Amino acid sequence: MGDRGRTSGVSVAVRVRPGAGRTRVGGTYPGPHGPALIVAVGAPAVDGRATEAVRRALADALGVRAADVALRIGATSRDKVFTVDAPPAEVESRLTRLLAG
Repeated sequence: MGDRGRTSGVSVAVRVRPGAGRTRVGGTYPGPHGPALIVAVGAPAVDGRATEAVRRALADALGVRAADVALRIGATSRDKVFTVDAPPAEVESRLTRLLAG
């Protein structure tokens, strides 16, 4: 959706691990929204800081701009769903490798 001609984004389920020693994106967690990508971030789960850190880490791991990643579900939960506004084939290919760990 939007002005860039894309019809929809790719949904990415994420399991957040806030307060980690370092940022890490990879691995699978059997979350409530289906198999979720594990994203560990150093930011605490306070005032949306962990969510913002996850959004940026996810964008970096998927090779897209942070502006192309938006939270869709789970603002106050460790189980979140983000929408990535990028070509589905690219996102799904990178996501498959990240889920494998």
